[in-house]
Amino acid sequence: MLAAYRCYTLAMENRREKALERQIEKVKRDLAKLGDLRPGSLSTQYNVCGTPGCRCKASPPEKHGPYYQVSYTRKGKSSSKFVKKKDLPAIRKQLKNYERMKLLIDRWIELGTELSNLRLAKETI
Repeated sequence: MLAAYRCYTLAMENRREKALERQIEKVKRDLAKLGDLRPGSLSTQYNVCGTPGCRCKASPPEKHGPYYQVSYTRKGKSSSKFVKKKDLPAIRKQLKNYERMKLLIDRWIELGTELSNLRLAKETI
């Protein structure tokens, strides 16, 4: 009876191992399809100039803009960059791809950890 249980358990572990390997391969394929990446966040800016009598100083003020800006921190260094209106769709796609990449990598780590634990447990049987 114990031998049958061990055989059943080993078969279940082998199936789980194969399933994890397939899921990891899918994550890798999804990562390869992402395209251009850009970390950060997009914000909309409105400015007031220094020209006396400008519309931005009226009551109510009509500020200049919108201006678009991407801000991010990478390797401990903060940076920001103005974005042209015509480039907004590409920038938004790059930001979305970056967020998707982070989710996929987190998933890969979870699956890889479970797979490693499973393989280590099999070695001790």
